[in-house]
Amino acid sequence: MFVHPQFDPIAVSIGPLHVRWYGLMYLIAFLLFVALGKYRARKNPLSGWAPLDLDDLLFVGAIGVVLGGRLGYVLFYKFGYYLQHPLEIFAIWQGGMSFHGGFIGVLVAMYLYGRRTQRSFLQVLDFIAPLVPTGLAAGRIGNFINGELWGRVTAPDAPWAMIFPQAQAEDFAQAQGNPDLLQLITQYGGLPRHPSQLYQIALEGLLLFAILWFYTRKPRPLGAASALFLIGYGSFRFIAEFAREPDSFLGLLSMGLSMGQWLSLPMVLAGIALWIWAHRRRSN
Repeated sequence: MFVHPQFDPIAVSIGPLHVRWYGLMYLIAFLLFVALGKYRARKNPLSGWAPLDLDDLLFVGAIGVVLGGRLGYVLFYKFGYYLQHPLEIFAIWQGGMSFHGGFIGVLVAMYLYGRRTQRSFLQVLDFIAPLVPTGLAAGRIGNFINGELWGRVTAPDAPWAMIFPQAQAEDFAQAQGNPDLLQLITQYGGLPRHPSQLYQIALEGLLLFAILWFYTRKPRPLGAASALFLIGYGSFRFIAEFAREPDSFLGLLSMGLSMGQWLSLPMVLAGIALWIWAHRRRSN
């Protein structure tokens, strides 16, 4: 059984200035977005995209990610709490970002960018679709370094089982009234859990990137790349959520599904509808 390495969340300290790994992962995500986007633009000069376009695209996209991610977390996960503590909405350094909220924020940003540059909404989304998964992987690496968003309890002899010391309070709360779980805590110092952050790195990050990058090497129907992203991310997130511990303040919702799964289902359905539309449009 593994024990989470307990990385120092601060990557670099310069006097009173502390650079945290999670913030560094955001920077890496943005740099990968620009580098891969400029590579795509250079390799496909007839696509209508130039390497310089990526600088403006990154700027508006970053605003959409941060604002949408924070507001999504507030609305989807802890609306009641922030309704009572509205000033804490702006305390982003305390943590609390939602991918689905960030995704909506990016959609709005890309729509505005498309209007300003006289590109259609789907043209913009198709171009950025293969650039997003590496950023998602970087974010999950940040989650793993911080030892947060850990997985559900698993068998102690499972080859992937990992103890997360940061989850100790939740371990004891979960083990109350369950002698078997209390025995595991006594024996191992915590409950063995899935390292679900690593699953999400592999699925939503690396595998989704490979699929989209390979698919978009050739010209595709307008909207098809966007549809594949929606289907791929929504499906992989839905699967990974079975191993991820649901937020303690929410738990599992109706039908035993987590909030992340319920938010992923509309993405998959929208992706299927867009895929059908894109291919029917090309055949007409």
